[in-house]
Amino acid sequence: MLREDYLLHGPERMGDVDLITLLLGTGAGGRSARAIASDLLDTHGNLATLATIPPQAIARVRGVGVVRALRLHAALQLGRRAHAQTLARGGSLCTAEDAASWLAPALQGLKQEELHALYLDRRLRPICRRALTVGNDAHTVVDSRQILKIAVEVGACAFVIAHNHPSGDPEPSYDDIEVTRAVAAAAAVIGVTFLDHLVVGGGKWVSLAQRGIPEIQQAPAQLRTLLAAGKRSRVAAEP
Repeated sequence: MLREDYLLHGPERMGDVDLITLLLGTGAGGRSARAIASDLLDTHGNLATLATIPPQAIARVRGVGVVRALRLHAALQLGRRAHAQTLARGGSLCTAEDAASWLAPALQGLKQEELHALYLDRRLRPICRRALTVGNDAHTVVDSRQILKIAVEVGACAFVIAHNHPSGDPEPSYDDIEVTRAVAAAAAVIGVTFLDHLVVGGGKWVSLAQRGIPEIQQAPAQLRTLLAAGKRSRVAAEP
């Protein structure tokens, strides 16, 4: 029935459990494929988390086994790669949502805090994404010199940073705000535009630029200036 529904209506009308059930194919150990799929999501929370764990961990859920775990893990990785390739053709970053599309997926579901950065050219097109630091479950180092050294090395005109909260709560802490101000001050010294700092957690994210942190709240105007310099006609941000 699921296969017929998928062929007739596509994946849009199906839930995550339905799609995992299709990948599993059949049940095992006296359990249906749907029951196993439900257990997978109950155990690991959501697809974003499931995509970050190794196949060995997926195989531990009763009824999955190594072969199905590998199949499911490979399917999730193909989805992530397809998403990344689509973004790579997408042109300039124009909103915090664009930046989150690049940075948030790799930070979801991690057990430790990590800091990642996305470096952009004059037209705000991605040059590269870098994983910068790995911390523990409550902290990671944010080193302005490290962030800006890479910006200079790759010839970036602007950048966005993002880190995760393993607790699942993306609400920025006092330390997150202070670090953001420090990075903004350092970036201003060398003339590289610091566009945003995203905090990721629980399948959500928060933009500190959207929150109006004074040091980066002028980013929308800088976006328009940079795009104009790159002779882009598309408006980069709302006034």
